[in-house]
Amino acid sequence: MNRRIGVVGIVIEDRNKAPEINHILSQYSDIIIGRMGIPHKERALSVISLIVEGTNDEIGAMTGKLGNIKGVQVKSALSTKY
Repeated sequence: MNRRIGVVGIVIEDRNKAPEINHILSQYSDIIIGRMGIPHKERALSVISLIVEGTNDEIGAMTGKLGNIKGVQVKSALSTKY
């Protein structure tokens, strides 16, 4: 299958979900090229941005699992070229 490069943005409204999120991200570490996480203490939330390279299925599986966590919002933008 063809691999795509893109960015995944994750907004964590419930910081108690961090262990669950990190567990999922470690499961997909082979498609994560880079990661930056910023806690926003004043608003009690965190933002994680990921640079990923993987198939549509791999990226979709990861974002789907993350998006199913209550208090977590996920958006992705992927390259159109394979």
